[in-house]
Amino acid sequence: MYQPEIYASTLFFMLVSMSCWGSWANTMKLCPGYRFQLFYWDYVVGLFVGAVLWGLTLGSTGQVGVAFLADLKQVHPYHLGMALLGGVIFNLANLLLVAAIDIAGLAVAFPVGIGLALVIGAISNYVINPAGNPLLLFGGIAFVVAAIVMDAMAYRLREKSRKSAGSKGILLSLLSGVLMGSFYPFVSKAMFTPGASGPYAVAFFFVVGVALCAIPTNYLLMRKPIDGQAAVDFSGFLGAPKIWHLWGILGGVIWCTGAIFNFVASRTHFVGPAVSYSIGQGATMVSAAWGVFVWREFAGTSSRIKMLLAFMFLFFLLGLGAIAAAPLFAHN
Repeated sequence: MYQPEIYASTLFFMLVSMSCWGSWANTMKLCPGYRFQLFYWDYVVGLFVGAVLWGLTLGSTGQVGVAFLADLKQVHPYHLGMALLGGVIFNLANLLLVAAIDIAGLAVAFPVGIGLALVIGAISNYVINPAGNPLLLFGGIAFVVAAIVMDAMAYRLREKSRKSAGSKGILLSLLSGVLMGSFYPFVSKAMFTPGASGPYAVAFFFVVGVALCAIPTNYLLMRKPIDGQAAVDFSGFLGAPKIWHLWGILGGVIWCTGAIFNFVASRTHFVGPAVSYSIGQGATMVSAAWGVFVWREFAGTSSRIKMLLAFMFLFFLLGLGAIAAAPLFAHN
């Protein structure tokens, strides 16, 4: 399997991960009127396509570790269980996230939800496998926390004038963030304990866990939506335009690409899962930029709100810069 061996190529993998994780939700925005519960079925198919595609390409080349298909056959039950459990937790978090995007928009759901996930995930992953300079790592996390607070403030100010379901969007984002920050430690255990599987095999089993959880939970959300809308009928999936199905599958492929690149980067000894996960969750800044500048989710708002958004981006950049520098100044 392919594994980067220098920091420059590893950083590239982490930046690709950040871009993919921050951009996949645009595919949902391209399906106006397509309920997120229906979109999610296509998204899960895309996760499988991405896992198999990268497993048979990057996961089957190079001289490091075991090739993808052989790795799938020799997986230890413990590592299989950890990868599956990580997928289950991620699925619950992601369903809440897409519901929050539907209600509050990209510029709010991602910074609040994924920003919180960054904080929880970075700390828990550092405890499991400490790597990088802790001062820079946790200093960067502090900047991210400040950015989350500013984004939430901007959202609440916007909702005061709209009188919409503001608190529900924030609550769903926060719940998603707690769960999203909890899945990666299980992935780390699947890759870092003795006899662990490689990142490409772990990603495949992770996706299996997502699918096993998605079938009952997403069906439940179709019957009992948490966004306050009417129940969703499966006929809406069968009658949806083909392009919407393609966008959903592409969204899954994009997210899975980010996950695999992130898992691979975390396996390098000088980066570790805490730094790799933290930079990957810089997706918050990417998605907020899509929401603010492309989808115009804060168009026509006050100068105070725009100032809060500007400081949010600044603090995210400062935080991500500190986290990215952490491996370069690690204590020996």
